[in-house]
Amino acid sequence: MFDRMKEDLQCIKDRDPAARSSIEIMLLYPGYRAVRMYRRAHYFYNHKMFFIARAISQRAVKKTNIEIHPGAQIGRRFFIDHGTGVVIGETAIIGDDCTIYQGVTLGGTGKDHGKRHPTLGNNVLIGAGAKVLGPFRIGDNSNVAAGSVVLSAIPDNCTAVGSPARVVKQNGRRVDRLDHIHTPDPVAQELCVLKSKIEKLEKHIKELEETK
Repeated sequence: MFDRMKEDLQCIKDRDPAARSSIEIMLLYPGYRAVRMYRRAHYFYNHKMFFIARAISQRAVKKTNIEIHPGAQIGRRFFIDHGTGVVIGETAIIGDDCTIYQGVTLGGTGKDHGKRHPTLGNNVLIGAGAKVLGPFRIGDNSNVAAGSVVLSAIPDNCTAVGSPARVVKQNGRRVDRLDHIHTPDPVAQELCVLKSKIEKLEKHIKELEETK
């Protein structure tokens, strides 16, 4: 238990430049407290003491605003940064060395039974506000950008962006063809169309006036 505590503290020190001391993390970091309370709840859940497990889980929600179902399976050195609004479902599986930010949901779609929630491989990062919904896998060493909505599997070593999310980088190379610099502006295009129509109408009105 103490080895796991040391690992959890060290991983926060390694990943959060604002972390100053172990005492500060233990007393003031809601993500750390939520993970520690989850591990206790998960112990009771595995021993089929579901009421106690859920009671610990709900107490953690009140104290940290982070909801981790005690049935979720979470690996080592898991870091929840900031943490407000994080929700992790019952059948979610999280590998080692993963990081998630505030507002992240590892949830279900309501259409699946049994395994309903996502699986994260090792060393996965989920950006702030991202929603990962469904019983699929996010591959090892992959990143999900902030605000993305992931509805299907992501391979290893990828970066996924958007809603719905799509892979834009794999193994360090871009795989999409979108030119973010020269992307056409749809509003500007529509204004040009309207301007052209107005010019035609003005020309037509002028011709009608001249014929009178």
